[in-house]
Amino acid sequence: MITRKNRFHGYGSLKHVYQNGKVVRGPLSSLKYIRNERRTTYRVAVVVSKKVHKSAVVRNRIRRRIYEITRQNIAANEPYDLVITAYSDQLASLTSPELNGEIISKLKSAHILLKPKESVPRGIVKPKETT
Repeated sequence: MITRKNRFHGYGSLKHVYQNGKVVRGPLSSLKYIRNERRTTYRVAVVVSKKVHKSAVVRNRIRRRIYEITRQNIAANEPYDLVITAYSDQLASLTSPELNGEIISKLKSAHILLKPKESVPRGIVKPKETT
């Protein structure tokens, strides 16, 4: 889950992004963003309307998956305000790599810096030497 300092708070907090932000659109979602020099870290909001899906469970699943992708990929030192709006319930049924590619392509086209991928060793850290 995304930390509290990286979320929007209050009813009017998205107003500035909606009025002054730039937009990257796609068939399933859009990204509205603006640089906010008054902050030190990014803020993210994911908007999923009831028109996308009637079930709150599905809407929340879409929201959680998008939050996790942004948490893993956005550089924490860039002060951007981001609003990701979901247009389709197909986002709930996309596989993780497809959804990851969908969101990352929007972040790249917005020129929002991504974290460099650290090489994390999986499984055995140091292979056993044979004698």
